[in-house]
Amino acid sequence: MSHTYLMQLAHDIRGEGPPLLLVHGVVHRRHAWDPVLDLLTPHRRVITVDLPGHGDSPEMPAGADPLRIGLDLMAEFLEQVAPGEKAHVAGNSLGGWFALEAAAEGLVASATAISPAGFFSNSLDQARAVNTFRTLRWATRRLGGKRDVLLESAVGRSVGLGVFLAKPWRTPVEIAKIDAAALLTNTVIDRGLSADFSFTPQVDPAIPITVAWGRRDLVLPAWEARGVRRVFPQAEVTVYPGLGHVPMYDDPRLVAQILLDGSARAGVPS
Repeated sequence: MSHTYLMQLAHDIRGEGPPLLLVHGVVHRRHAWDPVLDLLTPHRRVITVDLPGHGDSPEMPAGADPLRIGLDLMAEFLEQVAPGEKAHVAGNSLGGWFALEAAAEGLVASATAISPAGFFSNSLDQARAVNTFRTLRWATRRLGGKRDVLLESAVGRSVGLGVFLAKPWRTPVEIAKIDAAALLTNTVIDRGLSADFSFTPQVDPAIPITVAWGRRDLVLPAWEARGVRRVFPQAEVTVYPGLGHVPMYDDPRLVAQILLDGSARAGVPS
């Protein structure tokens, strides 16, 4: 991958301390982590990035395997923004898969995944998750110009974002509008969500892995957490009540603590 392309990946770096890369999920962007940043930056040098085809980053490069392309980009991106260091990586949903696969390949100091993709019980379960996004995209498109009006009320945000969050009314109006628009324009949904989410056999099973799941997750139900230790026996797995699939607005303090504790398992202060 070219150096020029990598530097076009929209990203922010804030704070001091060991590097912690935060990877968002499909149709979101780096600003999904905004609710927890001020709680993390006193302790970590936090790197947030828009995945290819999301936010302000360029489209995903052409290729047969978008997950492999994305992981290679992430590894090379880390070499540029944290040269000579093994970063801690945390991710949500699709970003959680990236964090765990990076740990499986020995690329990170620790991995923390929040409701990660990759633990579908079978092809029907994966199809259900894929169709959740496609159905939401269809419904959002049908709303047309009424979409933004709906999201301006707490009730409307609860209806429109309730699949993703346990407390969707906490999402700021402008953020809700941006996320809804991204659902319509994102080109990774069809290309990436049907991809092969299997994990590489672990290079170093000693890398700390933390998996957190929201009991109110309606995209990747919490019962999928039962499959984590079959792939990562060393993982610390916890299901949290009151959290949805994208829980950063549900409970910022809890999510920030999960991220700090996950990297602390590798020996850095929490």
